[in-house]
Amino acid sequence: MKPMPAWLALTCRLLLIALVPVALTLANVRLLMTPLFPNFEYNLPGFPLDLYGFAKEDRLKWSKVAMDYLLNGAGIEFLADLRFPEGQTAPPESCGDYTTRDCTYLYNDRELRHMVDVKNVTRGALWVWGVGGVMVLLSAGALFYFGERAALRAGLLWGAGITLVFYLGIIAVIAVNFNALFVQFHQVFFESGTWTFLFSDTLIRLFPVRFWQDAFIFIGAASILEAALVGAWAWFGVK
Repeated sequence: MKPMPAWLALTCRLLLIALVPVALTLANVRLLMTPLFPNFEYNLPGFPLDLYGFAKEDRLKWSKVAMDYLLNGAGIEFLADLRFPEGQTAPPESCGDYTTRDCTYLYNDRELRHMVDVKNVTRGALWVWGVGGVMVLLSAGALFYFGERAALRAGLLWGAGITLVFYLGIIAVIAVNFNALFVQFHQVFFESGTWTFLFSDTLIRLFPVRFWQDAFIFIGAASILEAALVGAWAWFGVK
């Protein structure tokens, strides 16, 4: 068998370094977008109650619908057509002059516009995850097949190390000032002024700040654990 060209071995190693953190991060983002995380989150002791009337069962129901929208091929009408059960309405401050929609609809105009943006970001992220994951597997497989174990080991160790350092830093920031991190995250991915809502809006009632803080912690902790496993396998298993 011919040896792998040096340029190709270097390319595969660099791809592992760059894409292992991306693949691990987005895999954990995808895990969040299942009913399991909201079910766990809403059952946590001390999770803030909805002061406007959503029971836990309501949150579980509507959060699943919101996540289904992000992952399916439907347009925004999937959410726009949703209404509160008979006898319930949105709080007055979340309808009226704040939106062109009446109080029987679950989401107002601003929330619907934001969910379109979130769906676009989600689609992009899942596309990057798919391509990045395939590139990681192909690069690692090629290095292994051609016996480039040193390059494989180095690529995985560096990729895992970058992931560990990055998320240890993120966890530290969350402990000090999560709100600043949350704002910066939205400023990167969304247009200014499109992602702020009233406490009475459905999106905040379903997904308060505590929900997102725990989501960031989950992604960070899971990525740290997975990076540690990848690094351990590279160190002890790749000879």
